[in-house]
Amino acid sequence: MTLIRTWTRILVLAASLLGLSACGSASIEDYRQEAETAPIDLKQFFNGPLEAFGVVLNRQGKVERRFYVTMVGTWKDDEGVLEEWFEWDDGEKTTRTWYITKNADGSYSGKASDIIGEATGEVGGYALRWKYEMDLEVGGDTYRVTFDDWLYQIREGELINRSYIKKFGLTFGEVILAIRQTDELKNTSL
Repeated sequence: MTLIRTWTRILVLAASLLGLSACGSASIEDYRQEAETAPIDLKQFFNGPLEAFGVVLNRQGKVERRFYVTMVGTWKDDEGVLEEWFEWDDGEKTTRTWYITKNADGSYSGKASDIIGEATGEVGGYALRWKYEMDLEVGGDTYRVTFDDWLYQIREGELINRSYIKKFGLTFGEVILAIRQTDELKNTSL
């Protein structure tokens, strides 16, 4: 009887945690009605040179890392390439190249060498929800996590990206990033 109570408590606790993590979840549907006022167009935005800067937060909201990114996007029809060069506050430099496709239904899909499988993206008005999995190294250990990115167009040429880093449906960290189009690539250090 004690074993049954213990398992029942564990299941109730797990269901409660999953329920709490889902309670505040936004949906891309929340932004679809905004399509006429400020539609986001990834082919237009991620075309040419861009720069970005941001922070990585731990689950308590403390800044763990700061970074600067230069990017160049190019498109041919509905196929895009987005090259990214990251410079971290500790001097580390990393790169990523996204291969992005605008699908016939208006959604997006993408691949990059450090991404597991395929990223998926849905547009609703001025927002894009971009989801993917990757193996994230933290303190010498590697964890498979899901990134739940929300990109919001602020005005033409400017986006805010808020990424939730999740494991088992729970948020363990966040990335907040501002991205803007530029006239030329900049080489700026933190």
